[in-house]
Amino acid sequence: ASSCCAHHLLHFLLFTSVTMKALIGVAAVVLLGCASALQQPDATHQFPTRRSILSIPPKAVIAAAAGASSATIISTPSTANAAKPNGLILDKSSESGLKWADAKQGTGQPLKPGMVASIDYSMASTVGRQPQIYTTKDKGVPYRWTLGDGSTIAGIELAILGSTGDDNSIPPMLPGGIRRVIIPANLGYQSILNEKDPKCIEGKDIGPIPPKNNSDGGYQRWYQFYCNPRIPYQPDIVLDIKLYGKR
Repeated sequence: ASSCCAHHLLHFLLFTSVTMKALIGVAAVVLLGCASALQQPDATHQFPTRRSILSIPPKAVIAAAAGASSATIISTPSTANAAKPNGLILDKSSESGLKWADAKQGTGQPLKPGMVASIDYSMASTVGRQPQIYTTKDKGVPYRWTLGDGSTIAGIELAILGSTGDDNSIPPMLPGGIRRVIIPANLGYQSILNEKDPKCIEGKDIGPIPPKNNSDGGYQRWYQFYCNPRIPYQPDIVLDIKLYGKR
């Protein structure tokens, strides 16, 4: 019975042209039908056929697609969707150009300049065949610095401290919160290219910078996008930030 179910699904995937969103929905419908058939293996129960699949109302397909993806919570920008909101509506601060959306609201009091911030982050670029750059979330070593000391790109500090005074103010993050930001070049690493002799190493230039000795290639990808003197244009940075409280 399970092989029959797999056959119908494979037949549909090979011989039907649909969009990716519809494809997810149809696959969900087919698998639900298969599961029902396996639970009720009587002689009259029919597995989904290609004809029955094609007769599914579009609204049902879209609903199934939404259900299949609704459990996704952003924590790392995926390679395919690094610059996309993944279901989140990104607001924009008209003065800074920073785009942002909260995946999780934190609690407690916001941080102030002069206080130590501790974050895990996942970094990606908005261009390139492999936009994913680096993440700290599985390294066990969060990124830490003193807010306002000049060691960290302005886009991250703006995302954490928030802003007021323009027509779309950014609220400050609270400890435990997770926020996605898309940072334009002027709030990112653009200042590095204005240096006479940039070092492009954590602690020597504005951070965060992936560790150079890491074997995952994150440093090389970061360097290619944001510290390469032969490429003066810097693409926007996509960051998922998790803010910690006192640690």
